Amino acid sequence: METVLPDKSSYKALVTQISEMFVEGQRQAIVTVNRHLVETYWRVGRYIVDYEQQGSKKAAYGDSLIERLSKDLTSLHGRGFSLSNIKRMRQFYALYPDGATASYQLSWSHYIELLKIDDELERSFYEKQALIESWSVADLIRQKKTSLFLRLAATKDKEGILQLARQGLAVAQPADLIREPYVLDFLQLPEPHRYSESDLEERIISHLQQFLLELGKGFAFIGRQYRIMLGNRPHYVDLVFYHRILKCFVLIDLKREDAGYEDIGQMNMYLGYFENEENADGDNPPIGIVLAREKDEMVVKYAMHNISSQLLVSKYQLYFPDKEELKKIVSDQLGSLP
Repeated sequence: METVLPDKSSYKALVTQISEMFVEGQRQAIVTVNRHLVETYWRVGRYIVDYEQQGSKKAAYGDSLIERLSKDLTSLHGRGFSLSNIKRMRQFYALYPDGATASYQLSWSHYIELLKIDDELERSFYEKQALIESWSVADLIRQKKTSLFLRLAATKDKEGILQLARQGLAVAQPADLIREPYVLDFLQLPEPHRYSESDLEERIISHLQQFLLELGKGFAFIGRQYRIMLGNRPHYVDLVFYHRILKCFVLIDLKREDAGYEDIGQMNMYLGYFENEENADGDNPPIGIVLAREKDEMVVKYAMHNISSQLLVSKYQLYFPDKEELKKIVSDQLGSLP
């Protein structure tokens, strides 16, 4: 009997269809397993707390109960019941006594990192933001190290800080893109270090994934040294992105040192060009960010006089910010952050 070979185009479509279905099935299986694992660990924590609270001797149990549970459960079930993990389960229930307030979209590894945060507002922010931006555990660890919550909170009033903690950062306007300062530690430029703006740009391109994480949700990379013609002369925008949420181009001009008035004027010119020459139907006005090592607030204030709010000036640094200094700023604004 002669074998009939499948049509190549239809067979390729079949392979693609099966492959996509299989990958989605794997993803759903992981989500299901993760949800059950987090829910199970929450229930373990509840059992421990309920047991401790049964009698008047609950204070006597302490760590000895956890140690005994770890030993006995490990002998029965193997991995998963280390001393530190059982302590985290108990803490998980204590912080989320109403299980519905915990998100089962996050993994247990996410919650281990969240449970390490003592401050309730800060922990709530990272939980919400991990969901909004679909952070991996590694992403969450990095954002904690860079004090993202404190950096964002330092630029807001008391109500803004509380809203940030309750809802995470919802990008709705150009100002929501700014993180003061941006932390570019992943560029691995040691201090002190002499580097040019082209060196800085080259390193950012080499670490584009980390830079996109630092920028936040919604950025799509368009190009570097984006060429535009003005007055028969070529000009080059350092980095061009498109923001899917705000539906606009985002132009970034990198400065090795201070942001001067001429840099602000140049960016304003770029914004005018993009709005008139590059925007397509449905695009909103572009946003420009001058990203500099330093900025003189007075110079920026007067250089920005009568200039669109679509133009922003922010600082970057090559090392993690001083967390205690940021915490003090937020504490002063909030009046209650320890």
